[in-house]
Amino acid sequence: MNWELIFGQIKWTSFVFAGMIENPSLSEAIASGAGSIAVLGALGTVVLLTVKGWWVPLWRDWLTSVDHKKVGIMYIVLALVMFARAVIEAALMRAQQLAATDGGGFLSADHFGQLFSTHGTIMIFFVAMPFITGLMNYVMPLQIGARDVSFPLLNAISLMLTMAGAILIMVSLVVGQFSTGGWSAYPPFTGIDFSPGEGVDYWIWAVSLGSIGSTLTGLNFAVTIYKKRCPGMSLFRMPLFTWTTLCTSILMIFAMAPLTAATVMLALDRYAGFHFFTNGDGGNMMNYANLFWLFGHPEVYILILPAFGVWSEVVATYSSKRIYGYTSLVYATMCIAVLSFAVWLHHFFTMGQSANVNAIFGIATMIIGVPTGVKVYDWLLTMVGGRIRLTTAMLFHINFLLTFILGGMTGVLLANPGIDFQVHNTLFLVAHFHNMIIPGVLFGMFAAVQFWFPKAFGFRLHEGLGRASFWCFAPGFLLAFFPLYWLGMMGATRRTFTWSNPDYLPWFALAMLGAALILAGFAFMVAQIVVSVRRRAELAAPLGDPWDGRALEWSIPSPPPAWNFAVLPQVTARDAFYEAKKDGTAYRSPAAYEDIEVPRNTATAPLIGLFACAWAFGLVWHIWWLVIVSFVLLWAVVIARSFATHTEEIVPAATVKAANEAFLAAVRATPGVTRDQEMTAANRGRAIPESLEASAGAFASGATVEVTR
Repeated sequence: MNWELIFGQIKWTSFVFAGMIENPSLSEAIASGAGSIAVLGALGTVVLLTVKGWWVPLWRDWLTSVDHKKVGIMYIVLALVMFARAVIEAALMRAQQLAATDGGGFLSADHFGQLFSTHGTIMIFFVAMPFITGLMNYVMPLQIGARDVSFPLLNAISLMLTMAGAILIMVSLVVGQFSTGGWSAYPPFTGIDFSPGEGVDYWIWAVSLGSIGSTLTGLNFAVTIYKKRCPGMSLFRMPLFTWTTLCTSILMIFAMAPLTAATVMLALDRYAGFHFFTNGDGGNMMNYANLFWLFGHPEVYILILPAFGVWSEVVATYSSKRIYGYTSLVYATMCIAVLSFAVWLHHFFTMGQSANVNAIFGIATMIIGVPTGVKVYDWLLTMVGGRIRLTTAMLFHINFLLTFILGGMTGVLLANPGIDFQVHNTLFLVAHFHNMIIPGVLFGMFAAVQFWFPKAFGFRLHEGLGRASFWCFAPGFLLAFFPLYWLGMMGATRRTFTWSNPDYLPWFALAMLGAALILAGFAFMVAQIVVSVRRRAELAAPLGDPWDGRALEWSIPSPPPAWNFAVLPQVTARDAFYEAKKDGTAYRSPAAYEDIEVPRNTATAPLIGLFACAWAFGLVWHIWWLVIVSFVLLWAVVIARSFATHTEEIVPAATVKAANEAFLAAVRATPGVTRDQEMTAANRGRAIPESLEASAGAFASGATVEVTR
């Protein structure tokens, strides 16, 4: 048997457990332990699905679904699973840096390099991106009164391509090693001469699959917002989360393409002997730096803009006020989206371009802080005079305002090329970008989960455990990253696994304490979900509006039916549902019902994801028969799908009527709750609007109440 013909470059030494056998050490033991967890986790999942008999419903109701709501939930589940790995890796790196201040430590240099590469790659491409994509998937069509996205199958394919990339990274725990070139993978280090193994190839194909999926998502969401808005939903009546989704989608379309081009060109350098990014034969690694950061800085705003949308929804709802400065927030969002393409060069101020070029990009970087500042003032002014409820989501928002402003101030400092030149390769920069991404994006997504969870599943999350999670995450973040500012100014460089300066020790000890608190916060979050599932009857809010919501998603049952809206809503104002509650027109039966078309489930997307993952794995290990077979099968699935004619199914009007009338009857029969009752078992999802609390009895009975506020 020709081993190489069948298994390519895989040998028994390629498996992570071989290192522990051949060269036992604590570093190898940790690597073997991580691989064991990945294998046992996969086997445990298979056993659980088999014992519970969940294989059929998983395939029928989830993996083959093209319903935007289920696709969104699967994106978020993927993000949370990958976040568990990334946060453990971060804690390991902090522990190594704490232990290595005497020049020792417990990780090898190569293992530490893999950790910071996988941590950065996972957090950006397979935590933040799936999280925001899943959230936009779920919420945006509901906010614009649509029944689905414009291209439901393309939406599911985007998910499966992202999932394929995530699986590749998880496989690298067991078979082979990951790249040590960081999340940005700069050549020439990531070229074949300096990194001849499989690690960089894992990075290339995982990121490429995720990048293609995100490009398709951007196209899909932009078309949906342009074409699927319900009657009366003009652009300036859209909720702010939808506005940020639109701008993010446009950024995805234009920013992901340079990344895909860069990864493909790097692959050609490695596989086919091209010289795009090598100094010989006319190549130039600065071409890579420009392409990568032409994606990389808009990527920051691809992540942060949806979070800004979340904060706008959260602060208005939990302040019981219309958002202050709606129009200025919209224009600020558009300005940020445009300016995000004008600042990419500040990521390599130190790489030799002229002072004039650096100055131009430094000024552009400072300017982008202006529309961001507009947003901060609008959120603060929304809170002024409002009836603020310090829910978990609102606590995250207040913490975000404080920490994000501090991080933004350090960003203005780094926009000065002279200052950047001094701290560019230090932990000061690590502190800065974590200071922006964690409060801005990660905490925004956590707040979004608290806010929209009852919409997705029909029951609220346990508030006490949510607050416990917050009170670990908030100080944990400060302790984990603010000491890095001091360390950076003391000269501590990033990506360094061992130290000889004893002055660093107390600061790394504080950072380690912060990492432990972040792990505890994640544990509380998992506990919150588990406890909430067990107590879902007590926390149930099936009537759809537990928070006195303002946009259309709160006007329908929780969880929403497959068709979202029994009859497409007619919008006449911003905050359409809140206005309907105020004037007494909410929860009225429509004059007539019609049959509704919904897309059929299909195996196309999961098969494309499976074959794409196999194709990429074959490329990583040079298993050429697998590359050819999986590539042919992938396109066979695409071609076969093109012949499918029965891609929709009809939901009869009678079925829609029965479901909707039952929902409306339940709403009318259930007393409304005030803000003081929001966290009690009385909250079944029918909130009394803040402006009508004085007339709570009339509202609860369904009568029309005139208000002058």
